[in-house]
Amino acid sequence: MKYTFLSVALTAALAATACSPKTADAEAGAAPMPVPEATADVTADAAMPAEQNDVVDIAIGSPDHTTLVSAVQAAGLVDTLKGAGPFTVFAPVNAAFDALPAGTVDTLLKPESKGDLTAVLTYHVVAGNVDAATLTQQIEAGGGTATLKTVQGGELKAQLADGGVTLTDAKGNTAKVTAADLKATNGVIHVVDKVLMP
Repeated sequence: MKYTFLSVALTAALAATACSPKTADAEAGAAPMPVPEATADVTADAAMPAEQNDVVDIAIGSPDHTTLVSAVQAAGLVDTLKGAGPFTVFAPVNAAFDALPAGTVDTLLKPESKGDLTAVLTYHVVAGNVDAATLTQQIEAGGGTATLKTVQGGELKAQLADGGVTLTDAKGNTAKVTAADLKATNGVIHVVDKVLMP
């Protein structure tokens, strides 16, 4: 299976068979994390079922995550993210990287910025398999806010807002989850509309 080298940071994309945010809890009547379902045009690979794709494969298969994939490759994180995990990845779309100040992405992709790039990317990854239902339960148990410890070492604050889940980074920036529960062999991906900064 051939994949193109195009993008930036950790994981993200949407396999067609893994794009429903439904979970066992949701089917049992609990309120799932309210986010839109992924669409077929961001499917990883129609020939490979989602359950056979790891988080990197799913991201590579998404036309909306080429910058993320390029970043993951530049940071040397491909092998790590293809590991057993499990990983929960909050994957920014290309437009999220485009919205950063001019020159930010180019600077992060330079070899001398590998440490900074790695920190940004691993800030979007949480150890474990935190699906939509689990995250919603954590938010409710936390009185409206769940604190997520990232692989980078920093924290993200998750809340329910505006009909969906938002994540607030260490700098006070907020990203919205736009698609949830993209299942991979080694974790789960939630697509976000902003790049989070440690």
